[in-house]
Amino acid sequence: MPVPRAPEAGYAGIGLRAPHYEALARTTPRLSFLEVHSENFFGDGGPPLAWLERFRADYPLSLHGVGLSLGTAGPLDETHLAKLCALVERFEPALVSEHLCWGSIGGRFANDLLPLPYTREALANVVAQVERVQERLGQRILVENVSSYLEFEASTIPEGEFLAEVSRASGCGVLLDVNNIYVNAMNHGFDAIAYLDAIPADAVGEIHLAGYDASEGLLIDTHGARVSSEVWALYTVALDRLGPRPTLIEWDTDIPELEVLLAEADRATQLLGRARAPRGVPATA
Repeated sequence: MPVPRAPEAGYAGIGLRAPHYEALARTTPRLSFLEVHSENFFGDGGPPLAWLERFRADYPLSLHGVGLSLGTAGPLDETHLAKLCALVERFEPALVSEHLCWGSIGGRFANDLLPLPYTREALANVVAQVERVQERLGQRILVENVSSYLEFEASTIPEGEFLAEVSRASGCGVLLDVNNIYVNAMNHGFDAIAYLDAIPADAVGEIHLAGYDASEGLLIDTHGARVSSEVWALYTVALDRLGPRPTLIEWDTDIPELEVLLAEADRATQLLGRARAPRGVPATA
């Protein structure tokens, strides 16, 4: 098996989606890494795992989970966690990540990434869950901020500070979704720059960029469009504060031709090339 590699500094990556398998294998464009949704590869065999083995020979891999429900008030799904552990052991990815949210409780699943109340009680619960996952995997994970369309009246901690405290208390890293920061800032009326300032630079191991749709004054995180000019601008600010970080272009609905996705990755690569790590902060985490 190939030796795991870190994402290539100075280049962006893309989400690996089935419509692009053949074109990507044929052309092998220069990319920092490929990212997949972990749950799509929980099977015991078949074409998806064969394709992932194929691409592992050419690119570092990132496993990005959507179903572990770190914020659930109940215990983690041990069957799900065992499958993730087996996948990590088999493919030895460069990055492993999950979402700061909940989506299931008591065996019932919402099929969505639902926001948390940002309270001390919720914080303690999430930290314990993250520690459990890292103990089982034997490695640090990254936790991603999610888009949301409501807030809890019980929340007492600003979202950015909550994410930062999860990282500090559990030792996990941060997967900073810049699009989600912008979407939430517009939907809930907070300062996106203040959010960035709350995140410890040395905790950020990856950045996500994606597109959104606007509907009657509400921004919806769709992963189905080009990155907006506003999100590109916020990404530039993030790089100024964090330095270059492995960056992924996400596109999960209305998937375009590979060339469109690569053009978005090229734009991120150009901005990464202009970024410099702040003094005392490594360029990659």
